[in-house]
Amino acid sequence: MPSPYRALFAAPGTKGFSAAGLLGRMPLSMMGIGVVTMVSQLTGRYGLAGALSATLALSAAVAGPQISRLVDRYGQRRVLRPATLVSLAAAAVLLPAAHHGWPDWVLFAACVGIGCVPSLGAMVRARWAALYGGTARLHTAYSFESVLDEVCFIFGPILSIGLSTAWFPEAGPLLAACFLATGVFWLTSQRATEPAPHARDEHRAGGSALRSRGLRVLVATFVATGTIFGAVDVVTVAFAEERGHKAAASLVLALYAAGSCTAALVFGLLRFAGRPERRWLLGICAMAVSMIPLLLVGNLPFLAAALFVAGLSIAPTMISTMSLVEQHVPRARLTEGMTWVSTGLAVGVALGSSAGGWVIDAAGARAGYGVPAVAGAVAVAVGFLGYRRLARPAPRRGGTVGQHDERHVPQERQERHMA
Repeated sequence: MPSPYRALFAAPGTKGFSAAGLLGRMPLSMMGIGVVTMVSQLTGRYGLAGALSATLALSAAVAGPQISRLVDRYGQRRVLRPATLVSLAAAAVLLPAAHHGWPDWVLFAACVGIGCVPSLGAMVRARWAALYGGTARLHTAYSFESVLDEVCFIFGPILSIGLSTAWFPEAGPLLAACFLATGVFWLTSQRATEPAPHARDEHRAGGSALRSRGLRVLVATFVATGTIFGAVDVVTVAFAEERGHKAAASLVLALYAAGSCTAALVFGLLRFAGRPERRWLLGICAMAVSMIPLLLVGNLPFLAAALFVAGLSIAPTMISTMSLVEQHVPRARLTEGMTWVSTGLAVGVALGSSAGGWVIDAAGARAGYGVPAVAGAVAVAVGFLGYRRLARPAPRRGGTVGQHDERHVPQERQERHMA
C-alpha cells in the first residue's frame, strides 16, 4: 500500500472501523440489484422488479438523513443498532413473500422497511473526519473510502447476481442482510473511535444540514447522478439476459466499479492546488459524456469496455463531493450532510431503476441506455446552474481539505494522533 494510505492507519482503531464499514456497505451494491434479480427470476416482471428497487431506494432516501441526524445527536451505537434491526426484520418478510408469490403490496411494504438501513459510508467518513479533520490526510481517507465503495460495487453484484442465478433467487438479498448485520454490530462495538455526539442546542440553533445552499446543489446534482447508476444496473441485467448471458451482468457491472476503483486509488495519491468545486464540476461533465457510448453498444464485450471507461469519473467526483460537504456543512451536522448526498443518489437510483425497467418492458434493453444519457445531461445542467453556490463556502468552513497542512493542526489534535 502506498505510504499516504499506510499513514492513515497509524491511529489506533482505524483498521477495525474501516473493515466493519466495508462489510456494512456491501448491501449498498447487493440489495437493490439482488431484489431486481430475485423478482425478475421468480415473476419475469422487470417493471415490478424495478419498482421494488426504486421503493427500497426511496425509503432509504427518506430514512437515511433522519437516522444520521439522530446519530449526530445521540451517537452511532444508540441509533444504528435499532435501525438495523428494523431493516433486517423487513428483509425477513421480503424473501418468503417473493418466494411464495404473496400480493405485491407486501413486497412493497417490506422494501419500505429495508430502506431503514443506515448509511455506513457516512458513519465511517465521520470517524475519519473526527481523526483527521483539517489535515491533508482527510483527502486520502476519503479517497480510500471511495476505493472501498467501489470494492463493494465490484464484488457485490457478482455475489448477489451470481448466487441468485446459480443457487436460488433469494440468495443475493439474504447474503446482503447478513453483511449488514455483521458490519453494523461490529462497527458500533468500537467505541473508542466513535465521534462524540453534539449537544441538542447545537442542532436546534442551526436546523437541518440541508439549509446549506451548497449542500442543496450537491444533493440535486446527485439525484441525476443516481439516476445514471440505477438505470445502468437494471438495463445491464436486461441487456445481458437478452443476449443469453444474464449471469455475465455481474462481471460487466464489476468492471464499471473497477474503473472507479482505479481512479480513486490514483486520485488519493495526488495533491491539488485548486478548489474542489472545479474538479467536481469536471467530474460531473465527464460522467455525462461517458454515457453516450452506451447508446451504441451491440455486445457484452463492448459494453464492458465502455462501462470501465465510464467508471473512471465516478470516484474522483465523489471524493470532491465529500470535500465540498466538509466545507459547506457545520461540524455538528457532518454525518447528516454526508447522508443527504447519499440520499440524493438514492432518490436518483429509484428514478433510474424505475424508468429503466419501464423502458426495457416497452422498447427493450438497448433503448434503456437512453435513461442514463438523459440523466447525465441533467446533472451537467444543474451543476453549472449551482456552481456559484459551491464557490462560496459557509462561514468558518472555508479552505480546501487537501490544502491544509498538519503543522496548522492544534497541538492537542497532534498529540491525539501520536497517542
